Amino acid sequence: MSANPRRYRPALRLPAVLYVSAALLVSSTAGWYTFGGEELSHLGGKGPSSPSAAAGTEAGGALSRPMDLPWPTEGQSSAEVEGIGSLGTRGEQTPVPIASITKVMTAYVILTDHPMPAGEQGKTVTADQQAADESYSPTESTAPLVAGHAYTQRQLLELMMLPSGNNVARLLARWDAGSQEEFAKKMNKAAAKLGMDRTIYTGASGIEPSTKSTAADQLKLARAVMKNEAFRQVVATPTITAPGVGVQIRNSNRLLGQDGVIGLKTGSSTPAGGNLMWAATKEIEGTSHLILGVVLHQQAGTNPTQAMAAAFNASHTLITAIRSALPLALAGR
Repeated sequence: MSANPRRYRPALRLPAVLYVSAALLVSSTAGWYTFGGEELSHLGGKGPSSPSAAAGTEAGGALSRPMDLPWPTEGQSSAEVEGIGSLGTRGEQTPVPIASITKVMTAYVILTDHPMPAGEQGKTVTADQQAADESYSPTESTAPLVAGHAYTQRQLLELMMLPSGNNVARLLARWDAGSQEEFAKKMNKAAAKLGMDRTIYTGASGIEPSTKSTAADQLKLARAVMKNEAFRQVVATPTITAPGVGVQIRNSNRLLGQDGVIGLKTGSSTPAGGNLMWAATKEIEGTSHLILGVVLHQQAGTNPTQAMAAAFNASHTLITAIRSALPLALAGR
């Protein structure tokens, strides 16, 4: 997180097996800039990575042709097509820190406890002094909040998801559960219900390196949360103007709007490396297909900005390859 507090059809009789092989991915180390940035935690650690493939059987059916995809050569990753199933998983699924990807579960719990119809603003939450004071933290990414100001639920979700505001995540946790500790219990219960058995949440923001998960687990969350239209609208928002201060903030997901990308969430820190949970669409013969993916632990133990750039590059390469190969892979289903 940033150290700058101002940056703010009929199926086959027998399901075809999807064979996925890894190809070398060369990632650029070019930097990038965003108002929000990600965590700047300085704890080391890098987990092992080994290739694995999965064919997945989520409702829908298998692809009629195999897809040879350029999976990242480090960390762990997983992807799927909604209604079709898994495109595969790479890397040893050992729980690793996930940084601000954590906020996806925070949003999921908030929207579960306080349903918000698409296009509406939801409930009203008043920012407390703690959330306002934390806006100026020099050690984590924040969003500008004014003590005593009434924010809508949608505004706070935007301030949490777009610039990755840790202070907003903690405010929402206190509003929902009374404390961040009680909210983390809700997060873990929600994870258990989704079958995320290799995940542990210890806070609402993700700044804690003790919050850990796997690409496969986080893909389960992506699948669930993207069914919520209000959430989809939030993560597809390119820019917002922070209420009460008039500061324009752009989405930290620099892939948004490119190659069918419609979300989802960035996350980086020294122990977590670069991480991206992404959602993209591909229209084929008049039907829009939702593609979901998670890339974790890219260049862990290095500079978070460089690591995040690697996660963007790895994800972009995977997204473009899937979108290019999907029409042929679906032909004849």
